[in-house]
Amino acid sequence: MANITGSAILARALRNEGTDVLFFLMGGPMLLAEACCIKEGIRPIDVRHEQAAAFMGQAYSRLLQKPSVCMAASGPGVINLTTGIANALIDCAPVVAIGGSSAISQVGRQQFQEIDQLAIMKGCTKWADRIYNLKRIPEQVNAAFQKAMSGKPGPVYLDFPGDILYQEIPEEQVNWSLSGRPLLGARPMGEQGRIDELIAALAGARQPIILSGSGVLWSQAWDELRALVERAGIPFYTTPQGRGVLPDDHELSYLTMRSAAFRDADLILIVGTRMNYIIGHAEPPRFAAKAKIARIDIDADEIASSPRKVDIGIVGDCKMVLQQVLEGMSDSVNSDRYAAWRKKLSTGDAAKRAAPNGPATSNEQPIHPLRLCEEVKNFMQRDAILVVDGQEILNYGRQSMPTFVPGHRLNSGPFGTMGVGLPFGLGAKVARPDKQVIVVHGDGSFGLNAMELDTAVRHKIPVLVIVSLNGGWTADPTGEKPGRNLGYTRYDKMAEGLGCYGEYVERPEEIGPALRRAQTQVEQGRVALVNVKTDYRARAGTVAFASYST
Repeated sequence: MANITGSAILARALRNEGTDVLFFLMGGPMLLAEACCIKEGIRPIDVRHEQAAAFMGQAYSRLLQKPSVCMAASGPGVINLTTGIANALIDCAPVVAIGGSSAISQVGRQQFQEIDQLAIMKGCTKWADRIYNLKRIPEQVNAAFQKAMSGKPGPVYLDFPGDILYQEIPEEQVNWSLSGRPLLGARPMGEQGRIDELIAALAGARQPIILSGSGVLWSQAWDELRALVERAGIPFYTTPQGRGVLPDDHELSYLTMRSAAFRDADLILIVGTRMNYIIGHAEPPRFAAKAKIARIDIDADEIASSPRKVDIGIVGDCKMVLQQVLEGMSDSVNSDRYAAWRKKLSTGDAAKRAAPNGPATSNEQPIHPLRLCEEVKNFMQRDAILVVDGQEILNYGRQSMPTFVPGHRLNSGPFGTMGVGLPFGLGAKVARPDKQVIVVHGDGSFGLNAMELDTAVRHKIPVLVIVSLNGGWTADPTGEKPGRNLGYTRYDKMAEGLGCYGEYVERPEEIGPALRRAQTQVEQGRVALVNVKTDYRARAGTVAFASYST
């Protein structure tokens, strides 16, 4: 039988694990591996910066609920992946990163691009390993996929020294026995005693809320969450990353009363999300000091290390635990008990929505970012995938642009990484080519990965990009922030130069028609960018996440 290279073994192993897309930036020593992947029928999408490959993989994974693969050359190439891989770690996305490295046989001789990539990646991943033996490549590739999806999902890294990639062995010596082994997909149930405690707490509460996050997405527990919300009549809220598990216009979603609901709830059921800064660590004064905290999470360490005491901690898969709760509730949890609570939130929500829209309908120039968000909201399809990235536009968008489908909202997440927008949009469109994908960018964050417009054009990935052009990083009404100003760049002209359709908008009434014209181009297969000049003074009033602000 013929000999086979390490690169060819890697490519076949990736195909056996179900890999159909490779996000990468070419370079040594990965060139042969990349060519072998293409021969195996894996779609190659080469990017303009390695971090974009990792970001695209993250979005692809979130939309398809499966591991994605990104690849980079040695040294700086792998290091450039780390921003995206770190973001995937904090966001719990199963990205499998593969990097070439200097020859293992020459370690310590100051060879080209020699650096300890494994040490660098270990801080950014759930698991990282290096390949030393060609025979075991399929086994280690399968292990990477298993670990990426086991328990709380997250990124992993495999380091491939150049000499291993180009070394050859007889094909019959390769151990394929574990290649393509099905991912476990374990769904642990919660301890029954804890389930009973939660049901009793629900039966005794007067003003409960459910607060859910991405764990509901990864466990595909949106049907069970909806059943609990509707059967028990409990108001629900989500983290920004968990939007869409129930539609934002659900009758038990009182979005404008979020702060009041957090403050007045006597029972807070936290499902599949961290108790991090996004929710103020669930601590007073944002949440009542006397409120009872119940938490469902597949990661026992998350519950054990909660920043606030958890009264009822349930370790288990969200889908299974919610099923247990639904089966055990019988008539003990009566939605009539919460009627006054729902009426209080509903009345407050209706009053806030009846108030004048203010900036959302303003015809002033420069355009207020909320007016831009309003136009996007009125234009987008109900099942659109919406990606928002920036500072002010991200905060305004969080307040005003809804999501109705599980997993169809993407943003920088708890790591707060700028520049994710366009790569996320491309990864999402590759995953869901039949969906409208809209990327709403701040002009500062857009600049970080703007050249991925070229990637979109070359690979025919038609997305609609909208830039909120407020002349720089964040709002600056007093003109005091150092390094803030970027100028009012005609990004639409840049987009046209790269082969995209571009429009520039300065008047509020022109936004809607421009978006419709751009979407028509997208539907014809083109990438489109609408550059909207917005007010540099507009500062979004949201909850402070830190003692300092940008």
